[in-house]
Amino acid sequence: MTRLEDVLALFRDLDATELTIWIESGWVQPERAEAGWVFHEIDVARVRLIYDLRHELETPEDTVPMVLSLLDQVYELRCTLAAVMGVIKDQPPELQAAVRAALIEARKT
Repeated sequence: MTRLEDVLALFRDLDATELTIWIESGWVQPERAEAGWVFHEIDVARVRLIYDLRHELETPEDTVPMVLSLLDQVYELRCTLAAVMGVIKDQPPELQAAVRAALIEARKT
């Protein structure tokens, strides 16, 4: 777990005010502790993503929620697909072959 000051130290031009706005906007959701915000690894990764969007790619602030939502949807889809693939791998070979054949056929349409 990482403190706010440690997160800020990772970025050359990110200040506490801007990061607090991201938290208050719900873009980043660290834990609230007595000593302040506590960031988990996933929170730091999210800050890095938002930092890149805002500072490197110059994404307008009003566009960030839509971009984050779309990226979250892609992440969820990848997780779902990985779960489906895991279930398919546990099936008998003939069922796996049938699923492969159905996927090939579905891609043709």
